[in-house]
Amino acid sequence: MIRPLLAALILAASLLLPASGAWAQAESREGIYLQNQILQLRQELDQLRRSGGSVVPAPTVAPSRGVAPQGELVGALLDRVTALEEETRRMRGRLEESEYRNRTLAQTVEKMQGDLDYRLQQIENQPSGRAAPAPAPAPRAPAAASPAPAPAPAAVRTPERIIADGQAALGRRDFAGAEAAAREALANRNSPRATDAQLLLGDALSGKRDYAGAALAYNDAFTRSRTGPRAPEALLGLANSFNSLGNKRESCDTLDDLRSNFPNLRGAIAERAADARRRAGCR
Repeated sequence: MIRPLLAALILAASLLLPASGAWAQAESREGIYLQNQILQLRQELDQLRRSGGSVVPAPTVAPSRGVAPQGELVGALLDRVTALEEETRRMRGRLEESEYRNRTLAQTVEKMQGDLDYRLQQIENQPSGRAAPAPAPAPRAPAAASPAPAPAPAAVRTPERIIADGQAALGRRDFAGAEAAAREALANRNSPRATDAQLLLGDALSGKRDYAGAALAYNDAFTRSRTGPRAPEALLGLANSFNSLGNKRESCDTLDDLRSNFPNLRGAIAERAADARRRAGCR
């Protein structure tokens, strides 16, 4: 009669083997507790096997009570097996939820990196200049008529004029117009106002809440003129873009570079740098 009961216990314990293997390296307190419970069950099962299938009697408390029934011992062991299986399932659910969050975070970071690479490639592929429109053919003059005067050439917008228009659009909070003006000025990479155009582009993209694109624009502005008069503005814009993206550590590192490279800042730029440090929580 004992062999079917012993076989049921062995089968129940075998169901725990995959779960115990999955949690063999658990480092939490719950994982260690599960391992201890499973080890205790194995010891009790081994004790049943060594006894040749007979159940070890429970200690006698009083003569009237006698030995614990065999069915109660088997039922208690099966209840413990069921409880451990439920705890294992709960731990697996937590692990799967953590893995899902890690995958989601990795996908978000990968998408942000892809957006940055795409915008950088767009900036690098900007055309070096714009082709002048072909002049319209002059109308044929009637016979024996005096030739018509040639039309005056259209005025060419200088980089200074373009940037001035972009700054005016920025003041009106017309961020799309400011961005268009900045990119028009940047079409000629050899322009002496390229740094100003990059800063205008960064300000326009910040106004549009495109902080990743703004960070690229500010970084390019600083790269073009690391010691120029507008280099502190470029570093400050880069730090604010990092902070808006939630990268407070990179923001503080950039502000530290600003402080070390330009220790004598005064006036409005110094006040803006101090405010940026407070917002980013820099030490």
